[in-house]
Amino acid sequence: MGDYLDSCQSEFWKEVFERELEYLIKELKWHTNILSVGCGPAIIERGLQDNGLKVTGLDVSREALGGALDSIRTIVGTAEDMKFPDLSFDAVIYVASLQFVDDYRKAVDETARVLRGGGKIIAMLLNPESDFFRQRTLNADSYMNKIKHTSLEPIEKAIGQYFSVRTDYYLGIQNNKLFESQDPKLAALYIIQGFKK
Repeated sequence: MGDYLDSCQSEFWKEVFERELEYLIKELKWHTNILSVGCGPAIIERGLQDNGLKVTGLDVSREALGGALDSIRTIVGTAEDMKFPDLSFDAVIYVASLQFVDDYRKAVDETARVLRGGGKIIAMLLNPESDFFRQRTLNADSYMNKIKHTSLEPIEKAIGQYFSVRTDYYLGIQNNKLFESQDPKLAALYIIQGFKK
């Protein structure tokens, strides 16, 4: 975990987090009470909080949550069994975390349960078709090799059961350079957004 936290401080990852944060701030307008599932040390969540959003972070790792600011409410728990009442949040976000959840279908069920009517889901998924993904997975130590679900279509279908869905390719990355791109071969992220039906 220490290596992961150290890598989060690199200039490359800081820039990635900044771009993800920019996207989320733009897309979370009118949604103030946010649950971030698989938040780790809550780096992006800190940025959301700094922009006036109320954020709760959920992660299975107590150690990862130890890196979060005390001002961010964090809960140790799983995406498949969220310990929150029904209709608790305006939006639920997964920043490159849903594909690592054992049972993403159960996680989507729980997401729909804890969201208020008209609530929003944003699932930022790692795009396995991208050059970035392929390059990273060549390194045996890459966290991307721990991904459990590389097929995006079944995840989108599961989300579509509860949400009206729109998708985007986002964030071109090549040779550690970031740029705007919606090209499936260059965009590191495939983003599924939806409003609760």
